Formats: sequence, C-alpha cells, structure tokens
Amino acid sequence: MNCSQISLLLPPVFAPLQFGRLSRLHSQSSAALSTNCILRTSRRLFLKAKSSSATSMADGQDIVGGSLKQQIARLFEESLRVTVPEETDVAPAIAPCQNANFGDYQCNNAMGLWSKLKGKGTQFRGPQPIGKAIMDNLPQSEMIESCSIAGPGFVNVVLSRKWIAKSIQKMLVDGIEIWAPRLPVKRAVVDFSSPNIAKEMHVGHLRSTIIGDTLARMLEFSNVKVLRRNHVGDWGTQFGMLIEYLFELFPGGEGANEQAIGDLQAFYKASKQKFDEDPAFKERAQKAVVSLQAGEEKYRKAWTDICEISRNEFERVYQRLGIQLEEKGESFYNPYIPGVLELLSKKGLIEESKGAQVIFIEGKNIPLIVVKSDGGYNYASTDLAALWYRLNEEKAEWIIYVTDVGQRDHFDMFFTAAKRAGWLPSDDNQYPKVNHVGFGLVLGEDGKRFRTRSTETVKLVDLLDEARNKCRAALVERGRDWTEEELDQTSEAVGYGAVKYADLKNNRTTNYTFSFEQMLSDKGNTAVYLLYAHARIASIIQRSGKDIEQLKRTGTLNLAHTDERTLGLHLLQFAEIVEESITNLLPNVLCEYLYNLSEDFTRFYTNCQVVGSEEETSRLLLCEATAIVMRQAFYLLGITPVYKL
Repeated sequence: MNCSQISLLLPPVFAPLQFGRLSRLHSQSSAALSTNCILRTSRRLFLKAKSSSATSMADGQDIVGGSLKQQIARLFEESLRVTVPEETDVAPAIAPCQNANFGDYQCNNAMGLWSKLKGKGTQFRGPQPIGKAIMDNLPQSEMIESCSIAGPGFVNVVLSRKWIAKSIQKMLVDGIEIWAPRLPVKRAVVDFSSPNIAKEMHVGHLRSTIIGDTLARMLEFSNVKVLRRNHVGDWGTQFGMLIEYLFELFPGGEGANEQAIGDLQAFYKASKQKFDEDPAFKERAQKAVVSLQAGEEKYRKAWTDICEISRNEFERVYQRLGIQLEEKGESFYNPYIPGVLELLSKKGLIEESKGAQVIFIEGKNIPLIVVKSDGGYNYASTDLAALWYRLNEEKAEWIIYVTDVGQRDHFDMFFTAAKRAGWLPSDDNQYPKVNHVGFGLVLGEDGKRFRTRSTETVKLVDLLDEARNKCRAALVERGRDWTEEELDQTSEAVGYGAVKYADLKNNRTTNYTFSFEQMLSDKGNTAVYLLYAHARIASIIQRSGKDIEQLKRTGTLNLAHTDERTLGLHLLQFAEIVEESITNLLPNVLCEYLYNLSEDFTRFYTNCQVVGSEEETSRLLLCEATAIVMRQAFYLLGITPVYKL
C-alpha cells in the first residue's frame, strides 16, 4: 500500500480551537507598563507544593476514573494505608508487567518498604510477607480478576476481562474524552515555533513547530488551558538595517508590500550586505533603531509593514501544518524589561561586569548577561521579562519552551536566575515550573545538516509542498478516478502527516535523517502504514452494513479470545500513555503506542473473523474502539486520518 491507495473522508470529529491563528497581540500600547507598576504589582508567587504525580487533582476533588494505572494505584493506596499505616508518605509503585504471563500490572512497593521497616520491630520478616499483606489487604474491586506474589514481594495483577470490556463500552458511549489524563496543572504556556521576522521559516523550525503543537494538543486533551505562544523575533537592532533598506527601495516606505519586496530572505541578505559594506548606510541604520524605539510614526509603520509581510509567509507554513498560535513577540515584552531588571537588582542578583549588567550563576564559567555593555537588551533580558509576565499576568503553572538542544545552557542559566529571584521553587517537582524541550538536528541522507545543493537551508514551505506533491503524483499514477478535491485532501493528509510523524516518532533529543522515501513508505513505523491501518478498520465496519452508532447503544462487547483481550487492554492504556508522553515531554512515546496498537489490531483481525462471525457485533465494537483511539492519537500528533481505501 502506498499513497495512491488512500482516499479521504473528513467528518467533523474535533471542534476547532477558539482563537485565531497568529492573533495580533503584538501591540506595545497594550503592553505599556511602567517600572513602578511592575514593582507595585510584583510579588513572590505562592509556591504551594503540588505533587508531580498525575494521580492528584489540582482542585482536590475526589477522582472518578482516570488512567488505568491511576485506578489500580488507588486500590493499592488503600491497601498500603492498612498494611503499613505508620508509613504515610508511601505512594503506590505501579507498573505494567514486563512478562504478560505473570499478569497485566504489578505493585513493586514491598522491597522499598522492607528497607524502611527492618530494624524497627516490624511484624514482617522480609519483603515477600509485606507483598502478601499488600495483596491480602486490597479492597474488593470488579477490576481485578486475580492477584499473585512473585519474587521478593511483587504483587502481580490480572485485570478482569469483563471489566476491560465494560470500560471500553463506556468510552464508546460517553466519548474518548473520559479517557483524558488527569494532570496536576490547570494552565500552561507552550512557547514554540518562534521564527524571526524578515527571515524565511526553514526546516530548522520544523521540529519546534511540530513538537510544540503536539505537546499543546496533549495538554489540551488533558483539560489544561494552554496558551500557545509564538515568541517571534520582531525587535532588535537588525530592524534599523531592514527599515533603512526598505526606505532605499521605497522612499518613505510607500508601496512596500509582499509583492514588491519579493523574497524575504533575499531582502534580509541584501540589507545585511549593505550594512556591512556601506558605512554611511550603517550609520543611518543605527539612527533608524533609535527612531523606531522612540516610536516615530514613519519608522513604526515601516516596522509594522515588514512584520506583516513576514507573518503572511509564516501563515503559509502554519496553514499547511494545521498549526494554531498566538503571537507575542519580543516587542511585546520589551516595555516590561526595565521594571523586571529593577526587581532583580533590588534582590541583589544583578552585578556589573566589564561594563555589562550580569547575573552570576553558580557552576557556570560565564555569567548571564541581562544588559549589554552598550546598554542594549538581549535574549536573556527579554526571556526574564516574558517569564515574569507569564507567571504574574497570565498565571501560568507550567511553562514549556521548545527550542533546539543548542540553547540548553541558556535556559539552564535563565531558569536558575528565576529560582534565585524566588519566581520558581527550588524543587523542580513543585509548581509553577518551567521546562526546556530541546531537540536535535534534521539531517540529510548524507548525514549532514539538511540543506539544498546550494548549501542554503531548505525552506519549510517548499519541503511540505514537495511531500504533498509526491503523494499526489502517486495517486494520479495509480489511475483511479479521483476528483480534484479528493486528490488535494488525500495528498495533503498523507504528505503532511508523513512529515510530522517521521519527526515525532524519534526521541526529540536525537538528530534524525529526513528521507521522503522512508517517511512515505507503507511498511514499518510510518504515518502511511498507520493511516492505512485506520482506513482498513473503517472499511471493515462499512463492509458489515451495520449501524455502528446503534451497536454502541445496544450491542455487548466480549473479549473471550486472547487477541481480543490483548487489544482491549492496549486500548485501555491510552490515557496513561498520553500522560507519560506529556509528563516526560516525549511525543515519541505516543507514536510507539500507536504503532503497537496497529500491530495488535492486525493480529486480532488475522485470528478473529469479524464480519459474518457469531461474535460480529462484539468485534465490530472492538474495531470501532480501535478506530476512535487511533483518531484521537492522530489528532494529538496533528495528523488527519483517512477513512476509505
């Protein structure tokens, strides 16, 4: 199977997000805030310790449902309270069994408890008796079919087939939302994509944009309010150069538009070359920076025009990838910098070094520069102002920055400075917290940084169009009767989905090789293979001629066959996989789950006849449950599913 064998049907399964793409939130008038105002309104955040475990709710209410692992953990929590009432800080250590012959899950608390209890006059004589007591004190539950003890007190749990089936059937009726993870945070910022104004988006922005979008989607599915921030580079000394060059091409700025300026990258390079080679131009450019920062209308308008042309270019990429962002660029936070730096100075954090204002960080050879020797601000000063704003004004509990691994040291120093200021707790498991999501390089098949033959970095929009066009050509070559709409929709879904999945399936911290041949293959762990698997399930249900919505209400799901039970258990683990993926900020965990799910379904379908069997209704329901989970996983990965072969 390849791209040519897939066609597309797009039902309105998911509601769109409620904010517009690239909302114009860059106006400095709304951001204007005096130093005194910042000093007056700033306060040390209330650092109430919250458990980093997703088994607790932020509002403290009783939990109903939750992931499979959470539900098992609650049963063992009750048992531990009875077994070792004096050990009040022991959390259930629940993990899937590595060997399915022993069970589905196991509780691994016994050995740890024995190391705590021995020598304290305990009634227990080793970890195995502790494990047996934990097992014996488990409350009655329809979840559990049987338990057993293995090794030094491991409690193995076999889940009830009937309960697994009942849980899946409840999801079919009530919707996949009931399987959403429960996280101990209600409001988060995901800072991703963040291209520079007047520069084209290239393949280097691909990972930040795709990874950041997936993390935002997983948080949103987990009922977290996510502020998707595009921290574009729209401020700084380079704008004097760009504005002055614009005035040379279009005196007074009149007639400057996207068509007239043409290629942004060429415009930027030409202005930089003139800046480096023409002293008179350089002097005018430096004066233009002062005029822009002073708010002179002529320069402000030129800056706005350049920014708008860039946004239109960015939008071409975001539209193809289905990305939604709210822009708050460097210019938005610029008015906050003086007040934030004064706050840090009053805390004694900022010192003078070689004419610059810096914050010394223990263990680092160089300080964090917050004001350059020429009096200008930099990334650190902007990032500190942005963090202050996100904590104090936007009330974010979790702030996630998605950039390349090369910026790790900057974020380590920046986060340490924020902790010293008292903005963040010293314990990384407390909230509010920050994380840098670093990612590796995109490589060409020669093992070097992915570039075109002219050594220029590949433009992202061209890369995406090539993926779409390759799929479209394969569809046409197939020779079927395709409408133009079908060709467009299918080639976009498969082409863009293949690019995304090829990135996301890798551990983000590693480099990966970009290969159209591999990502568009229908074999192995690729988007094409997974989209085909979903389309096949849709075809099975359609071929049965049954009303699947009616079957959800009237049919009964049974998991008598071993492969039915294996598939059912895998479906039920969806919530904890999403939880693991977002907690560890690793989208590849969800990709691995999705691929394994498709493998489990193939095994089930090979060994269990669906259409025309005595178990047809039950197995159609299991097919539908698999399709629903696959669609939700696709959605979290930003991939559009296909429905027909």
